[in-house]
Amino acid sequence: MINWLHTWQPHAIAFSIGPLSVNWYGLFIVLGMASALLISLRLAKLYHLDRDLIFDLSFWLIINGLIGARLYEGLIEFSYYSAHPWSILKVWEGGLAIHGGIIAGLITLIYFSKKHSWSFWKLSALFAPGLALGQAIGRFGNYFNQELFGKPTNLPWGIPIDLLNRPLEYLSSPFFHPTFLYESLGLLIIFVILLTLTLITSRRQTISLLSAKLITGLYILLASALRLMLEFIKIDYTPVLFGWRLPQITSLVLIIIFLIFIIFTPYEKTNQSS
Repeated sequence: MINWLHTWQPHAIAFSIGPLSVNWYGLFIVLGMASALLISLRLAKLYHLDRDLIFDLSFWLIINGLIGARLYEGLIEFSYYSAHPWSILKVWEGGLAIHGGIIAGLITLIYFSKKHSWSFWKLSALFAPGLALGQAIGRFGNYFNQELFGKPTNLPWGIPIDLLNRPLEYLSSPFFHPTFLYESLGLLIIFVILLTLTLITSRRQTISLLSAKLITGLYILLASALRLMLEFIKIDYTPVLFGWRLPQITSLVLIIIFLIFIIFTPYEKTNQSS
């Protein structure tokens, strides 16, 4: 059976209405954010948190996450964006670095947890499953933009890449690893793990702080490990330090920081019963 990934050529534009064109990348990003929001709102009752407050927090997480993801991408591609500064606003064309979004999201959660005397760990655990699902959906936008693909491959699920989108050293290679699909499937598995763990721990009266730390830590550890491994087969440009690609370094730093926090942070006393 012919694999559709091997033969089907994606196009960046989903549809056009007059002069307005809607990109698949933007559609998948919106769909991912909406799915993450829906999951988080449904889980809010398990943490005994008001859905309206979670909705308000989600708004700022989305806004700050987009800004952080774009700024992080701007730093990676500084030479390009310094020459084309207005392009930084064209988020629908791609270029949202998830590590920048996660860092901005963590800062937002820390601020809100301090301001409202909420548990940071329970807030982060509440959003972790939805975030994994949103990322899994959003990764398909990279496929339609023909970006972030992996090394050449002869495997039947390799994807064709236009000549204009291939690195010069791989112009003669027709098919490449669909790293978007590998990461999407991995994140989907992480989502199932985190959601299952959340539902199991919620069978008690409330989700404990230890369980919340475990859920948050698992997201960071599993998502970072997934990204670290996939970077070995990616061929897109990114700064390299001591032979390691920047996303790998960032993933390792996140893993180390959260291991330290999970092990050494004391019990939080908050006004939330959750």
